Amino acid sequence: MASIQEPCSVLFSFFNFLAHRNGLAKIRDRIPSDYPLQIYYIAFSYVGMASWVFSMAFHTRDFDVTEKLDYFAAGASVLYGLYYTPIRIFRLDQTEPAVKPTLLRSWTVICAALYAAHVSYLTFWHWDYTYNMAANVAAGVVQNILWSGFSYKTYQALKKPWAAWPGMIVAWIIMAMSMELLDFAPLGRMVDAHSLWHLGTVIPTIWWYNFLVKDAQQDCIIGDRLKA
Repeated sequence: MASIQEPCSVLFSFFNFLAHRNGLAKIRDRIPSDYPLQIYYIAFSYVGMASWVFSMAFHTRDFDVTEKLDYFAAGASVLYGLYYTPIRIFRLDQTEPAVKPTLLRSWTVICAALYAAHVSYLTFWHWDYTYNMAANVAAGVVQNILWSGFSYKTYQALKKPWAAWPGMIVAWIIMAMSMELLDFAPLGRMVDAHSLWHLGTVIPTIWWYNFLVKDAQQDCIIGDRLKA
């Protein structure tokens, strides 16, 4: 551990990696492979795992390359969350009405262009910490608002506790983010506010995968009823 610059941040990043890896196993095991949204959830898992691998690398050794990979991977994770959120909420994966496939293609191009512009700006123009934080917060706020609205609407329709989970998870994430606003001397020279932010995202990540599974299973049940 002596060679690791920020051991607690590395450890808690590893916990998040495991949460995504176990979530991927749940998605593959409990969501039918022909469910159209499964591929988006699998991609979410891989993006999440990659972001936490790069986080572990950066907190192990703070080099220019590890810092950039960490920031770019974190940005990809946040933007991918923004990408698949409207796909699920507005069911852009469906072929009816006919406008949905066009909207999906357009949204995919927009998100890819935004990420390319984000990375290009930081790489070729200016490595701006304030801009990077603002961009990630903005993308996070939009998806949090969308999921909170979806949670309220779904709970009102189904009256099932799991339908309210997205709103509760969003609230948890917001509270965990407050750790980033704190600034105190590391406890034991290892535990600081940033590492606690990493720790605070482990449980909601596990919780989120449980929601995705419940939501997909409910969707499949409704689909089977319509076919019947």
